[in-house]
Parts: sequence; structure tokens; C-alpha cells
Amino acid sequence: DEKKHGPIHKSLAGLKGHERVRKSSLDLRREIIEVGGTQYLFELRKKPRKKVEKKPEPEPEEITGPVKEEDFLKAAVQGKMHIVEKFLVDGGSPDTCDEFRRTALHRASLEGYTEIAEKLLAHGATVDFRDRLDSTAVHWACRGGHLDVVKLLQDKGANLNVKDKLLSTPLHVATRTGMVEIVEYLLSNGVDVNSRDREGDGALHDAVRLNRYKIIKLLILHGADMMGKNLVGKTPTDLVQLWQTDTREVLEKQEPKENHLKGSYFYGTKESGN
Repeated sequence: DEKKHGPIHKSLAGLKGHERVRKSSLDLRREIIEVGGTQYLFELRKKPRKKVEKKPEPEPEEITGPVKEEDFLKAAVQGKMHIVEKFLVDGGSPDTCDEFRRTALHRASLEGYTEIAEKLLAHGATVDFRDRLDSTAVHWACRGGHLDVVKLLQDKGANLNVKDKLLSTPLHVATRTGMVEIVEYLLSNGVDVNSRDREGDGALHDAVRLNRYKIIKLLILHGADMMGKNLVGKTPTDLVQLWQTDTREVLEKQEPKENHLKGSYFYGTKESGN
């Protein structure tokens, strides 16, 4: 019957398959021997692999004509200082922007090109220039995770509490993207820890929702309101999921502020992760 013969047919097919593999392997072996023999294969193995030499970075190409606005904006993203400099030296506006009102400063801040950001600011770039979503360079630096750029922008007068169209502050952005060092830097510079976005969420709501454990601790230590409700009436504690046991413990039992700060970034023992 089929139950008995089914497996037999399968095993026969398997044997035939092995036979075909064996034949093809033998054919391949014969071809190798004909080409140069087994000794040739051993010699090939002995030959050291050539190291791939890294090509030196090409010298910046000489710019003969004027730099177009689109090339200037692209250069800010690609870190091409010589193009940015040429555009500015020729009298181009540092606040030149694209259709989304994003300037070279927005772009350089996102990518972390501190020197280009510094050059743009030295030529008069507006530090708090708003794009179409009302985001400033600080928002973009926080999004990209570039603390050095945030520091530079602050030194040049940037508003660290500025809000975009969603009423998100740089603290909201850094919290959502998990940038622990930037969050700590902003808090140490006195930003509003309880600022609310358009949905009524503080940074603590976002941190709990995204399970940013270290950021949750930092926000609480700097006075985040654990009982503050958003527009749908939820407090940060209400947003804790069952599996977030560490987060629940932090919200239910606060650590003494002094003890925790001694192990923080600004006390020389930087924590990694979020």
C-alpha cells in the first residue's frame, strides 16, 4: 500500500540524487587535475593573500566657478568644508535654505559637522533659524546625537527650550532618540524638565513609553512631574507596561539625588546606553 511504498520511493530518489552528486564531484575532480594537478591547488593555498591598500582621500577639487545654492546645502551634509567656504567667501547667504526651509546649519548639526557649523555661525548664520516644522539647529543636533554641536549652538546663543510645531523641545527630541549625554547636558543647563508637547506629554511620558531607563532616572532626579497628566489623562506611571519592572521600581521609589549624581556623566563616570 501507499504507506509502505511511499518512504521506499523517497529513499530511492535520495540514492539517485547522491549518485548524481557523486558523478558531478568526480567530473569536477578530473577537470581540476587536467588543469594543473593537485600540486597546483596546494600552491594556490600557500600564496599569501594580497592586502587591500587603502587609497588616500582625494584632495579637495579646485572650485573655479561660483558654488550653486544646492551644492552649498549638499556640502553641509557631506562635510565638504572647501565648498561651504567658497560659497560664503563669494557672498552667499549662510541662511540659504531648501524648500523645507532647512539651512546648511540644520544639516551640519544633524550630521555632526561641528567645524562647518562653526564656520556658518562665524559668517552670520541665524542660530535659531526655524525650518518648516519650526525645528531649529538644536533640535537637529539632538536628533543626530551630537553633543559637541549642541554645546557650540548654546555658546552662540541658541535657545535650549525652543519648541517646534509639535511643541517638542530639544529635551523631548533627545529623550525620544535615546541620547543620554545630551539629555543630561540639557538638564544640567536648566531646561524646563516638565515642558509639554502638543499631546500634553512631558519628556518623562516619552521616556517611559520608549523604555529609556537611564533617561527616566535623570528626568526624575531633575524634578520631572511623575503625576502630570497628558491630554488623554495619562501620567507617566500609567504608561508603564507590565514587563517594564525596572521602570516601575524607579517611578515608585526614587533614589537620593546626591548619590546618583555622583555617578553621572558630569561627575566623570559616564554611563553608556539608554
